[in-house]
Amino acid sequence: MLFEGQTIHVQSIEDGIYDVVFDRKDDSVNKLDQVTLAELREAVSALQGVDGIRGAIFSSAKECFIVGADITEFMGFFAAEDDELVAGLLEIHGLFNQIEDLPFPTVTAINGLCLGGGFELALSTDYRVMGDQAKVGLPEVKLGIYPGWGGTIRLPRLIGVDNANEWICGGAEKRPAAALKDGGVDAVVTTDKVKEAALDLLNGCISGKFDYAARRVEKQSPIKLNQIEQMMAFESAKGVIGGKAGPHYPAPMAALKTIQKHANLPRDKAAEIEAKGFIKVAKTDVCASLVGLFLKDQYVKKVSKGFESKAEPVKKAAVLGAGIMGGGVAYQSASKGTPILMKDINDDALQLGLDEATKLLNKRVSRGRMDAMKMAGVLNSITPTLNYGDFGNVDLVVEAVVENPNVKKAVLAEVEGVLQEGAVLTSNTSTISITELATALKKPENFCGMHFFNPVHQMPLVEVIRGEKTSEEAVARTVAYAKAMGKTPIVVNDCPGFLVNRILFPYFGGFTALMEDGADFKQVDKVMERFGWPMGPAYLLDVVGIDTAHHADAVMAEGFPDRMKHDNENVIDRMFKLERFGQKNNKGFYQYELDRKGKPKKIVDEEVPALLEGIATEARDFSDEEIIERMMIPLCIETVRCLEDGIVDSPAEADIALIFGIGFPPFRGGALHYLDQIGLDNFVAMAAKYESLGPLYQPTEKMKQMAAAGEKYFSESAQA
Repeated sequence: MLFEGQTIHVQSIEDGIYDVVFDRKDDSVNKLDQVTLAELREAVSALQGVDGIRGAIFSSAKECFIVGADITEFMGFFAAEDDELVAGLLEIHGLFNQIEDLPFPTVTAINGLCLGGGFELALSTDYRVMGDQAKVGLPEVKLGIYPGWGGTIRLPRLIGVDNANEWICGGAEKRPAAALKDGGVDAVVTTDKVKEAALDLLNGCISGKFDYAARRVEKQSPIKLNQIEQMMAFESAKGVIGGKAGPHYPAPMAALKTIQKHANLPRDKAAEIEAKGFIKVAKTDVCASLVGLFLKDQYVKKVSKGFESKAEPVKKAAVLGAGIMGGGVAYQSASKGTPILMKDINDDALQLGLDEATKLLNKRVSRGRMDAMKMAGVLNSITPTLNYGDFGNVDLVVEAVVENPNVKKAVLAEVEGVLQEGAVLTSNTSTISITELATALKKPENFCGMHFFNPVHQMPLVEVIRGEKTSEEAVARTVAYAKAMGKTPIVVNDCPGFLVNRILFPYFGGFTALMEDGADFKQVDKVMERFGWPMGPAYLLDVVGIDTAHHADAVMAEGFPDRMKHDNENVIDRMFKLERFGQKNNKGFYQYELDRKGKPKKIVDEEVPALLEGIATEARDFSDEEIIERMMIPLCIETVRCLEDGIVDSPAEADIALIFGIGFPPFRGGALHYLDQIGLDNFVAMAAKYESLGPLYQPTEKMKQMAAAGEKYFSESAQA
């Protein structure tokens, strides 16, 4: 053994050929943290000291190659002074340059995930061999930064500016065929042959079959485009990349401008440009939010994994109610490998559910994500039925009938009688108390909520709601099923609206109060969309359905009368009374017609202002700042209330639920991260301006205490 550390060892595998093996002893994956980088430096020095060495491969003993840099170290690293941060980046550049400049050929054997800093390391070797199940890429823009260890330099010189712009600014993970086509890797083989193929390629370099020295010159030289070609490549990309990234995500455009800026420079000069540009995006609030979001997501996965470990897997499921929601649940379950029964009381309803599943599958086939045979297999995993004949074999049932407590209780009691011992019964209710629904059951311990968000196939969140008598076994199995469906489950405790809807309706309360004070709903929508929401509150109400919102508003008013009850008619009441239900009947705050792709297209309806007469005494102008404050204050305070009331267990889960459930702007990190960024003292002072608007605008006593003490919901180093 030439070198052995905690994360890397170097061993001889043939005469004069060495294998640098990443094999982290304290983790199931390899990552580039400070310990690994220090050991890599020692390993490279050891290789440089070997007499007669002819070549080296870089490989992994894990299922992945290297998943990237250690994100938990990011914020501490980014907090350094600019000069210190640049020096740190250039030090790693120097290490990767040492690898690139070794006086013998090098090949990376990519057996699994090879992302971010891991792929930047692979780019510093002469060639790359990729397993047929692996993925490579530079996804740093998703964290609000861009590749800072030579990725913006080597990749454009290796695969061309256009391809590199797409790889780096899009941040996508590349599968083998795409990576090979673009030139990011040099060969693709079955995973079990990766190291063998890397060794063959290395021997080809040693024998002179492959000119590895020419490859190095290519990566270290200026980009081979003249000024006109460069201008065309970069200027055309700016419109596309800027349009996709939008105004709130600066990293993609920063990456593009960095590549353009160092295009005419050799490797070492380009490194300085990359490093100086990197620190500008690394120190933004967007970066802090997105890095925090990644860490929260990892925490949520860890929590759900803890539940999964205690649960028997769901081998067969069932859904009651075969409408759009039931069809969506059936599609999601079957497409992820869990067969499902779909029951309703008539053939037309069953056909509607099957049509929904078929429509979603056809889209995947048309986009090349599934072939016809796989589609047929998924459809065959959905069994429509009018009776409970096969329900004795299912492990978990999702009830998705009409949102009426009496109907739900009757259906739940009926199905409970035909289930096998230990089967879990769940309700896809958005507002009705799980504890109340459980009163209709003989075994309430086997019952919990499983709240999907619409459309099921697109929305990643599932709320798993624990009732007063729900067992931990029922919660665990429901979490495991949600994970098997490809969803992010978050366990919450029972209350009106649970977590997400309880927080959403104070936000709608802010909107209805603005309307009563004379605001224009179109202006409010535009302001909140510029703030970062995917749609403004009026548009969102149309999408949710005014009838659904009206029902939920009544539930929330009954549950929290001190702050959510209103005696006067609000805009939701008026729209419901006028039967303007939004996209459901193509008229709400806006009108809707289908576009060329069959999706509802929003159109301004000039009649609406007259229909809303009497809601406000008179119209008046609002500044963007006031609209944002009046919309966001109630949402943030209610999020805190849910945390303080124990509805959700952690700030991380609360923030992830809002982002995955209702589209809270990811670049703002979630409501609690947003409070930390504003500063609780500043938020409390802001809320005081609107104290006259009532309890929705009044922070809790604990918030005030935290504000006075300068406390935060998240520390700098931890997001949970």
